[in-house]
Amino acid sequence: MRMRRLHGVRRAIVALLLVAFIAVDASGKIKSDSTQFRTKPNRGWWEANQTYSTRFRVEQLVAPVALVGIGALGVGEKSPMRGINLAIKDGLYQTSKGVKLRFDDYVQYVPVAFYLTLDFMGLEAKHSFGERLAVGVVTYIAVTAFSQSIKYIVREPRPYTGTRNSFPSGHTMTAFAGAELVRSEYGWGAGMGAYALAATVGFMRMYNGRHWFNDVLAGAGFGILSARVGYWMLPLNRHIFKIPRKGQALIATPTYHANTKAIGMSCAIQF
Repeated sequence: MRMRRLHGVRRAIVALLLVAFIAVDASGKIKSDSTQFRTKPNRGWWEANQTYSTRFRVEQLVAPVALVGIGALGVGEKSPMRGINLAIKDGLYQTSKGVKLRFDDYVQYVPVAFYLTLDFMGLEAKHSFGERLAVGVVTYIAVTAFSQSIKYIVREPRPYTGTRNSFPSGHTMTAFAGAELVRSEYGWGAGMGAYALAATVGFMRMYNGRHWFNDVLAGAGFGILSARVGYWMLPLNRHIFKIPRKGQALIATPTYHANTKAIGMSCAIQF
């Protein structure tokens, strides 16, 4: 019964990723040049709001699908990765002697903080602050959705407490989502530092005995995938919320007409 349930969980995870792949692929088949879509008179709002960084590409799925797939192999007491999980758990316990270091509870948020603020520190971003904020919000909605739903379905026991919410690691997911946002926005120069912080968070989740090795792998994969979802959804958010792109300025000025005693608002967009 247990094995059938685990096989069903793995199939559900694969199906979930395939559905996301098909849905985004269906909406993202848009011709582009190597950097940005050229605007054409008869294009719809979706195509008009697309750029190279928000376009779905198959290679974007390679790393997250591989990480989630390998992580899923470690679910269950009779999983192929059980020996690796136990060896890492025991080795880290001998190193830590049971002493917990809790800084990973805070460091997990550092990459996304860098994502939002590095532009103000002199490192050029590809998108405006409003666009980055929209991407970040959608990313962490996806992080929450993936984390809570998969934890509820799988109910994998944690290494020491036995609490059934181990798979995948939510802290690792949060950190790797932020790291992928930094890499996508500022390039590998800043991205390498963000990924180093994310990897540290993943290591500390195992060091503190909170997660198995496969939990961390899957958390990293879901985090990267969540960041890509944030960028894929940016054209829709631009359209709905009228978010100015980088290089544009939205100026709103309140107005008052003494003759009619009417209050209004005038808006201007600078390109």
